[in-house]
Amino acid sequence: MSSAENKAVSILSKTPIPLLVIVVFVLGYAFKGMVSTAPPAQMSAQESASDEPSEEIWTCSMHPQIQMPKPGKCPLCGMDLVLAAQTSGKKTAKKAKHEPKYACSMFCVPPMSRPGNCPICGMVMVEVEDDGGGEEGSLRTLTLSAMAQKLAEIETVPVKRSTVSAEIRMVGKIDYDETRLGYITAWVPGRLDRLYVDYTGVPVQKGDHMVYLYSPELATAQTELLEALRRVTPSEPGKKTLMNERASAWLESIRDKFRLWGLTDEQIVEIETRGTASDYMTITAPMGGIVIHKNVLEGSYVKTGTRIYTIADLAHLWIKLDAYESDLAWLRYGQEVEFEAEAYPGETFTGTVAFIAPVLDAKTRTVKVRVNVENPDGRLKPEMFVHAVAHSEIAAGGRVVDAELAGKWMCPMHPEVIRDESGDCSRCGMPLVRTETLGFVSIDAGDVEMPLVIPASAPLITGKRALVYLSVPDEPGTYTGREIRLGPRVGNQYIVFEGLEEGEQVVVSGNFKIDSAMQIMAKPSMMSPAVPAPDDHEQHQGMTTGDAMPSPRQDMDEPDGTKVTVPPAFSEKFADVLATYLKIQDALSHDQHGAAQESAKAMVTALGDVDMSLLTGQAHMAWMKEASGMKKSATGITNSADIQKARAAFALLSESMIVSAKCYGTTAEMVHRYHCPMAFGDRGGDWLQRKDSTENPYFGSAMFRCGVKKEDIGRQAAEGVSDDR
Repeated sequence: MSSAENKAVSILSKTPIPLLVIVVFVLGYAFKGMVSTAPPAQMSAQESASDEPSEEIWTCSMHPQIQMPKPGKCPLCGMDLVLAAQTSGKKTAKKAKHEPKYACSMFCVPPMSRPGNCPICGMVMVEVEDDGGGEEGSLRTLTLSAMAQKLAEIETVPVKRSTVSAEIRMVGKIDYDETRLGYITAWVPGRLDRLYVDYTGVPVQKGDHMVYLYSPELATAQTELLEALRRVTPSEPGKKTLMNERASAWLESIRDKFRLWGLTDEQIVEIETRGTASDYMTITAPMGGIVIHKNVLEGSYVKTGTRIYTIADLAHLWIKLDAYESDLAWLRYGQEVEFEAEAYPGETFTGTVAFIAPVLDAKTRTVKVRVNVENPDGRLKPEMFVHAVAHSEIAAGGRVVDAELAGKWMCPMHPEVIRDESGDCSRCGMPLVRTETLGFVSIDAGDVEMPLVIPASAPLITGKRALVYLSVPDEPGTYTGREIRLGPRVGNQYIVFEGLEEGEQVVVSGNFKIDSAMQIMAKPSMMSPAVPAPDDHEQHQGMTTGDAMPSPRQDMDEPDGTKVTVPPAFSEKFADVLATYLKIQDALSHDQHGAAQESAKAMVTALGDVDMSLLTGQAHMAWMKEASGMKKSATGITNSADIQKARAAFALLSESMIVSAKCYGTTAEMVHRYHCPMAFGDRGGDWLQRKDSTENPYFGSAMFRCGVKKEDIGRQAAEGVSDDR
């Protein structure tokens, strides 16, 4: 032992024991203060992380509104819950939004706090960025990493103004041009001694012999003609006598009569040259074409006006097409149409729209469109089927853009007549009109505004709502949803009326995946236009029900403000009605169709035993309405052909019963109102039951526990109505 140690031992040995104890205590207290005031960096990681135990949130991949603190089964569909998030107390939760998140590129589950494989599809989870979801502007926003964008195959295009090309497809058949049909009729009575054309389909030219007609009236008329001709004597120029003028006028009137009978000038000259009357005349074709009808037989006697032949000029045809009413906005008078005939596949013909019917066919929901077609070679035949296509360049306001027709003049009756300046139609004599008055406009016109268009793959459409996702400027990988108002679809594009600006980047590929992520994160999406407000009073097993339909409740106040009293005698009879209803619910939840029908029959009887005269005022009127509905629904269950029809009727019965139970009370027992969000194609359905655990009457054993309790209805419901006077 050294001298210093000997000296310290000597001092301690001479120090009194009480004083030694006090010194040790003071030194220990000072050391404790030094340790407690040490900087956080000197503390162990285990002590700094032990503020609160970690918490886990488990959710259903099919029902993201389910959030449970531990693993298990989904109360709606029975699927295994998956881990959605994990926190380690308040301190770490505060920093959570700055920590990396990992999500499946197919968005099977909500983003997780650790990497790995997706528990649903097995794909590798990729990192996504959190958008600070507590802010209002972030409700429709999602941020993805570069890898997540690539896996989701997200593509964007700019919103632009442009004319859109509409392709209108129509079907129809070829028909005769009604304006180019000719008829040969008997202008004098007689007998058809010979028909030069004795079958249909024969082509004829103008002036060809058609009929050799015998008529006694012809002989009399020819005799008059020859007599008038003999009375006209030549005279010196400028010295006509009165008799000579009258004879000349008589001769000319007889010639006019022959012309009206169908004789040509050559035939009249032949009679005058021959100098003798004849009982026969030859009727010639007034036009060239094809004989399409032969109405009489050779040797027949005809009267004045009897139709003998019908001739059609097949060099000009009509095509009668059927256009759907949704395509009428893109069709214009004078528009060019391309078509193919079944007889000549692959060969294209063209025509011009000459008429659009003013009336819609109520059966086919189509409008007749007539197209004029030139057929000089006769290849096109009437009654041929055709497939036609019209192309329209559409500007704002639905006007058709056609540079070739801009500034031109067109006939409103014959669209093939187009001139560079005003004038009259060469066919009908009507004044020509400007093509702009017929709906055409030039792309070069200064007043033409191009419509705002987006690709057809960009909007997500459900019902009347249309949603698009846009790339947020200056924030790579961030996308936000926006509802817009769409115009008509034109080809592969939509015209946008409201909601977008030119130049914005709209998502055209991967938008369904973005929307799936929005739905999983309980944000506004295609199927959810707004986020429901949370309600702590409407939670059951971790499921928020703020979006469920509000329960119907009737005010039972009289006009003077007092409450209505429900007599005990009425309540007893209503209890019998409720008991039969609960038996129907129990039978349907256990798939017992027959038992449900028997209970429904008993319910009709119980409803008949209720004396509604016990009620007065508003309560009386309310019972009349609800009792009528319950009786009708119960009868529907009784007469139902299968259990599905019985369940549909039970849904209507439940609506009336829930209202009645709240209005008139349940007197003796507590019943519970349950809601199934998946019933009737996700429209949801409510019902009442005795038991405090779900027994679904709409799915039965298929989804026996699907549903959530919404409220309890007991004796206090009636007391709240009847006691406050």
